[in-house]
Amino acid sequence: MNNSTLALVDRDLCRRFDISGPRYTSYPTADRFAANPGAQLLVDALQDRPASDQPLSLYVHLPFCSTVCYYCGCNKVITKDHQKSSRYLDYLEREIDMQLQSLSGSRSVAQLHWGGGTPTFLSDDEMRRLMQILRSRFDFLPEGEYSIEIDPRSVDPQRAHLLADMGFNRMSLGIQDFDPLVQKAVNRIQTFEQTRDVLLAARDAGFKSISVDLIYGLPKQTLEGFRTTLEKTLSLSPDRIALYSYAHLPQIFMPQRRINDDELPKAEDKLSLMAMAIETLVEAGYVFIGMDHFARPDDELSLAQQAGKLHRNFQGYSTHAELDLLAFGVSAIAKVGPVYAQNAKTLDEYYGDLDAGHLPVRRGYQMNDDDALRRAVIQELMCHFELDFAPVNQEWSIDFEDYFKSALEELQLLVAAGLLTIDGQGIRVQPKGRLLVRIIAMAFDHYLQRDRQNVSGGRSRYSRVI
Repeated sequence: MNNSTLALVDRDLCRRFDISGPRYTSYPTADRFAANPGAQLLVDALQDRPASDQPLSLYVHLPFCSTVCYYCGCNKVITKDHQKSSRYLDYLEREIDMQLQSLSGSRSVAQLHWGGGTPTFLSDDEMRRLMQILRSRFDFLPEGEYSIEIDPRSVDPQRAHLLADMGFNRMSLGIQDFDPLVQKAVNRIQTFEQTRDVLLAARDAGFKSISVDLIYGLPKQTLEGFRTTLEKTLSLSPDRIALYSYAHLPQIFMPQRRINDDELPKAEDKLSLMAMAIETLVEAGYVFIGMDHFARPDDELSLAQQAGKLHRNFQGYSTHAELDLLAFGVSAIAKVGPVYAQNAKTLDEYYGDLDAGHLPVRRGYQMNDDDALRRAVIQELMCHFELDFAPVNQEWSIDFEDYFKSALEELQLLVAAGLLTIDGQGIRVQPKGRLLVRIIAMAFDHYLQRDRQNVSGGRSRYSRVI
């Protein structure tokens, strides 16, 4: 390993602190949302939006997949029947219109993301229809970020150009691993040529940013095989690379029960896979943005982090300041002002709520001032790996060292381990603490601390940090 990689990966610390914890795409985390808060929670939030020109962010969840990938933990529906997706679009249109009945403020849009499932399960006509539904109701800004998750097995070069013509300018491609043995073990057969052809077509069509997803810790992965996957991936020069740790939670995600536990890398082997991958990406010139994200030095994420303007939301790291997020479809999570609202997770529940004439909100939460403060602190640490006390004190009218006395005391163990430093001015995460920043953030999570004090505690279930 070179020196910069050694600074990031301290194997002893990774072994010591490889505990389970939230990813903090939101705070409070989604498992803290209250059950059945009522649709009025979101209606009130939509109506209370200030009458400003602040644009919106939109998320559409498209759950359909034609085959199941055994590792997947997404909310999905496995089918080859496009009558199901056509019906789903009917209900999406109804939900969008119901939200718009309550929406105050601007209808301009600066961000759009189609996630899944497999958004490209939709036929060309279905994708055009959905985009028309959105464009006829919202004003898409010309400089906006419009992204879609694609499965290269369902997108050929012609479809990549179609997506660009529809207005998408950012794309995320699932790869996971190119090793045929690994692909067979997780039921996702995808050739390098399929992936290459789509990526090159997207670049030719004018996509501004192309990201790829890789996973380490999958069954039958080896150092040699995953190194080959990394080399093939780097030959495509994607703008961003997400290097995820496989979270094996078969008790929660049923498809994972088809994975043979004996074929999974042992803990030490998984750590070696991660260390090798990080070394390879850093040596190739990619910047470690945080947690599991890497970007080229000239990518917007890298530039935003350098400028102290990086943000984090349900889609991961973002260059946009926080926008109200409207979310449509099963299990989708909206954030409007201080309110989180999550839709029903099954099609039957989702359709039933809309048929009954109300929004399909099944879980939700309204942040208080303490939540908002802790959310700001966690986001600053996870995006920029440092936090100055003075601006927090000024903005929130607190004395940071007094308000967060117990959190700072808890962090002393991590200070002693060399993960971060704390002085009278603020907190600085050290290079070898960046991989473990989730653990640092956990000290500021009021609900985790409450769990620990509760005799029954620990009701939340999270993936492991490494």
